[in-house]
Amino acid sequence: MQGNIKYIIVLILVFLASCAKRGTITGGIKDTIAPKMIYGVPDNYSKNFKGNVIKLNFDEYVKLKNVNKQLIVSPPMKKQLEILPYAASKTITIKIKDTLLPNTTYSLNFGNSIEDNNESNKLQQFKYVFSTGNYIDSLQLNTKVKDAIDKKVSSFVSVLLYDATQNYNDSIVYKDVPKYVTSTLDSLKFVKFENLKQGKYKLIALKDANGNNKFDPKTDKIGFQKDFITIPNDTVYEVELFKEELPFKGLKISQLSGSKIILGFEGNSKDAKISLKNKNSNVPFVVTSIPKKDSLNIWFKANKGDSLFVNVEKNKFKKQFALKIRDLKRDTLSFSTEFTTDLPLREQFAIIGSVPLSKFDVSKMKLINKDGIDIKFTTSYEETNQKLNFNFDKEPLEKYKLNIYPGAITDFYERKNDSLSYKFTTNNSSDYGNLRINLKNIKRLPVIVELTDKEGKIIASRYTEKETNINFDLIDPGLFTLRLIYDDNKNKVWDTGNFIEQRQAEEVIYYPKEIDVRANWDVEQEFDLK
Repeated sequence: MQGNIKYIIVLILVFLASCAKRGTITGGIKDTIAPKMIYGVPDNYSKNFKGNVIKLNFDEYVKLKNVNKQLIVSPPMKKQLEILPYAASKTITIKIKDTLLPNTTYSLNFGNSIEDNNESNKLQQFKYVFSTGNYIDSLQLNTKVKDAIDKKVSSFVSVLLYDATQNYNDSIVYKDVPKYVTSTLDSLKFVKFENLKQGKYKLIALKDANGNNKFDPKTDKIGFQKDFITIPNDTVYEVELFKEELPFKGLKISQLSGSKIILGFEGNSKDAKISLKNKNSNVPFVVTSIPKKDSLNIWFKANKGDSLFVNVEKNKFKKQFALKIRDLKRDTLSFSTEFTTDLPLREQFAIIGSVPLSKFDVSKMKLINKDGIDIKFTTSYEETNQKLNFNFDKEPLEKYKLNIYPGAITDFYERKNDSLSYKFTTNNSSDYGNLRINLKNIKRLPVIVELTDKEGKIIASRYTEKETNINFDLIDPGLFTLRLIYDDNKNKVWDTGNFIEQRQAEEVIYYPKEIDVRANWDVEQEFDLK
């Protein structure tokens, strides 16, 4: 009996302890379900729509996020929709301020802009459709968007369909909105048109800077299908975005210093003809570029108070600019270098003048290695970049010293250099990698083969009219992107397209994977272009 009593007491104590055990309030299972529209007024996919207000009612409180950027209205309306409220609500109200077209199916795609108020669960690609006629158009078209030169495609690219009736002409993209519009939003490469009417259309893609569904060559990228598209159609059509090269145009000139004018321009300044005159006499000058800017430096020899006339001409553009020379401080002669200490084995040492250079006396220049032995070299001058190159056979793990004695260099204004001295070293060849590219199934020649880094900067480039085996030697280790350009006009650069001329950009093909170049490795890579 006593044993039974002890047993009962232990059971009671265990029970009481379990009752006193503390727990944590979890709040239940996390909500991961997106909001759901219960009904619309009028209902989704309504016909014979006559009103100007739409109400969408949801099963929980929702809020709108980036709706002005996410919402796609097709066909586009001239006046922007008013969408309320701005705070969380179970009802979204849409006010139409435009005159709707008769017998037309409208689609309002909210993208990912509708989400619940508590957990921000997104209602993916929610779409509200109505028709002003007695029929809902239901045809579709699939498209793919890519960039003509860059591997990465821009976000929020608009894809447009223009009605290719008898009144269609290519200038319509500059002044009128399309019949239908959709968007890649922030991540899509494949986009689908829905609720289309049967017919013939022009397919265009725009990276539309100001969001007006019209092409502005100064700010927008464009892509297009050359031939009209007939709907219904099961084909997936591809459009490649490119930035057009604007026609050359000189914009303005201004005096930057006592001996330098800057000319702003748009388009491509290559082969532009420039001349300077002071009354009836020609003024000596030199033109150089300004890196990463649409401007040119014009270095001149004229005096304070002179009136200069700058004539600029290229293709259809021709203009004379007038400028009275002010008394400003003149540019002094100085030098800089691209490589201050370490010189890559695949590069050449160069010095860059602060003003254009004109004469070079190599007898007053001396290049020696660490043992004091003279190294033979030649020089070449890039006038546009004001760069003097020193060309010589470099040895790995070597130390060099370049002495440029007074009077070795004369600038455009007949000034000479003071004594200059530069020291630089080279690394071991085993610090670099070598890449061999074997091109297969190439369609035509010539081609340009380029190696770029993750930012798209060109690290190495080769132009070939015959060879299909390309070597990139002494490359710094890293991950690289490989691409090939079919250089159809043989000018050794990639050429963009032009919409009015219906000319596509030159074809670019990317190797699908990154290439890993490692130190002291020889990488052989087959690039199949089939």
